[in-house]
Amino acid sequence: MTNEKDNSVADATKLNLADWNQWAAGLDVDSLFVTISGAHIYGFASRDSDVDLRGAHRLPLESILGLSAPKETVDFSALHKGLEVDLVSHDVGKYLGLLVKNNGYILEQVFSPLVVSGHEFLDELRPIARNCITKNHFYHYRGFFATQKKLIGKQEPVTAKAVLYAYRVLCTGIHLMRTGKVVTDLNQLAGNMGLSFIEELIAAKVTEKVAFGFDVKEHLSRLDGLEKELESAFEASSLPDRPDRGPVNDLLIRVRLADAESAK
Repeated sequence: MTNEKDNSVADATKLNLADWNQWAAGLDVDSLFVTISGAHIYGFASRDSDVDLRGAHRLPLESILGLSAPKETVDFSALHKGLEVDLVSHDVGKYLGLLVKNNGYILEQVFSPLVVSGHEFLDELRPIARNCITKNHFYHYRGFFATQKKLIGKQEPVTAKAVLYAYRVLCTGIHLMRTGKVVTDLNQLAGNMGLSFIEELIAAKVTEKVAFGFDVKEHLSRLDGLEKELESAFEASSLPDRPDRGPVNDLLIRVRLADAESAK
């Protein structure tokens, strides 16, 4: 069982969630929930880090039933109090469809400890989402690491940020395979895995400086070792092979029927 309280995020106090709730309330969508993702839940946000808002909304019923295919995703960037905001929200049908496709991004949004709005909907969604955690989420985290490793190979000089993202995705994947729990805070994950050097690396990223003794080859070697741990955790995982789609389907039907009732 996933315990959202396990996701202690060091940078949570840097964001005024009530302020972001007010900002999100002005969006021209029928929002079901909005949470914060990205560096703020990874535990290494800088003062000027972008605020990544993610969530699900409900399209008007007539747009779902009509001949024209509706625009299912709202995606835009803005400035709010000097910070760049990146919002991505999917219609609930698309969102729940991604949930049952072993999408790690969706899991991390659903179980984000930084909830801007939609607590009641998340209270209903999270127990259902727990039963959509499968061992095949391994492929998401392995693929994300492969992309991040290519980025590191192209950087000159290599940034602490790029390396931290690689550590974070591997550690989250390993923890998920071993426990079935979604934990994204690298501070917590590193402590559990004995990666004591992560604190210095985070300090380097936050201050936009390269840590003393920053050895890219050494970090790549450690990352390759963690990738092997991810593979071993996948092979030994007792997580199910498939998500429990039934309750997800039932939730979507309830949401659509509630919209139909309110339209009468």
